Amino acid sequence: MTPDIGDAAPDFTLPGSDGKDEFTVTLSALRPAPVVLFFYPRDNTSGCTREAKDFSALRDSFDDLGVRVFGISKDSIASHRRFIEKQGLTVPLLSDAESDVAERYGVWKEKKMYGRTFFGIERSTFLIDGNGRIARVWRKVKVASHAEAVLDAARDLVEKGG
Repeated sequence: MTPDIGDAAPDFTLPGSDGKDEFTVTLSALRPAPVVLFFYPRDNTSGCTREAKDFSALRDSFDDLGVRVFGISKDSIASHRRFIEKQGLTVPLLSDAESDVAERYGVWKEKKMYGRTFFGIERSTFLIDGNGRIARVWRKVKVASHAEAVLDAARDLVEKGG
C-alpha cells in the first residue's frame, strides 16, 4: 500500500550525513517538527544535483519555519558525503541502501530507460506534519521550481498549526 495524504507516515531509522558528521535519523523522534522527505534516484546526477541544491538554497527558510528537510536515496553514506562536499549542499542526506524505506513510501518503482527495465527510486517528495501524518505528496517530480513549491506548502502547513 502506498501512503497518501492523511495517512501516518511510515516510521524509519536511517543513517545520514551532513558532509561533516554521520548520524542516524528516526522519523518519529523528530516530532513535533514538520518534515520534508525528498526521495531522489542518485547522487551527482544532473537532476538530483539540481534538486538537492535547490533545497539547500532554501534551507534557512525551512529552518525558520521549524521544518526539517532530508534527502533520501540508495547511495551510501560515503557517496552522500562526497556529494555534499562536491556540490556545497546544506541539506542532510539519508542512506536507504536496502531500499526498504523507498518501498514503504511507494517510490521504489520499475523504470525503463534505453530499452532496459530496472528498479529505482521515482523522484517524490513527502511533507509530513508535526503529528506524523502525510500532509502533501509530490510524485514523479519535475525539478524546476519544486523546492519552492514544497516551501510554500510547508509555510501553509505551519500557518495552519501543522
